[in-house]
Amino acid sequence: MNVARRPEELPAAERAIALGSFDGVHVGHRRVLEAAQAARLRTTVVTFWPHPRTVLGNRVELLTTLERRLELLAEAGMDEALVVEFTKDLAQLDPREFAESLLRQIGARVIAVGHNFRFGHRAAGTPALLAELGFDVRAVPLVESVSSTRIRQRLRAGEVEGAAELLGRPAEVEGVVVLGDERGGTLGYPTANLDTPVDLLVPAYGIYAGFALGHRAAISIGVNPHYGGSERRIEPYLLDFEGDLYGQRLVVELWRRLRDEHAFESEEDLVRQIAADVEATRRAERPV
Repeated sequence: MNVARRPEELPAAERAIALGSFDGVHVGHRRVLEAAQAARLRTTVVTFWPHPRTVLGNRVELLTTLERRLELLAEAGMDEALVVEFTKDLAQLDPREFAESLLRQIGARVIAVGHNFRFGHRAAGTPALLAELGFDVRAVPLVESVSSTRIRQRLRAGEVEGAAELLGRPAEVEGVVVLGDERGGTLGYPTANLDTPVDLLVPAYGIYAGFALGHRAAISIGVNPHYGGSERRIEPYLLDFEGDLYGQRLVVELWRRLRDEHAFESEEDLVRQIAADVEATRRAERPV
């Protein structure tokens, strides 16, 4: 998938546009992408970064990084993506000016959006306005009970299987592997310590079964209470993996929450529980 940061980087063409933030690229978002693809033109996602709500002063725990969002959009079969830098100036732009200066400029003929999509100054831009301007608008109904807000709620509660139903794929955590305490190696279960972006949502503390780099993974999210920790750590142990992961970006699927994290009476008890977690991870099934 070709990714552009400015409209002029896209070749001239008639396009079917999927327009929106697409944080998480969940089941509802995929309906919008499919509506654009159904037009059988060059399909282009127009998405925004940073998230519009953060620019407008609201804190948003993101479901995906921009890099992961673009990967998921490519996996969904989109031809191109235009990443529009969202600024306060853009938020103040008259909706008609936004449509003419951006959408018309890149050859939009068909525009697919969620039916409640709003844009421009005071959120005055609507699918109806785009239709008035002569675009072929495909306003896609919301999928019942599916929203980024609901997915965030489930993840904050550790309900990764429920979140997967709404995402249409397993929930994920993502980060770069950095040096940690290296305590897992001394226990026989060497873990990767993930440094995650500060604005990325991290699910509820606990132990999870999941998957990364072609291997099942037992994942600890929390503060390592057995060792009196206070700093949040995300530490996947990749089963049957040998190699050095330092400096590598890792996307970790979360399949099932196994248990709460807690302190143990002895290190031997901790090791026994880790072994049980690993066996549970071997038996876990991918939720979707």
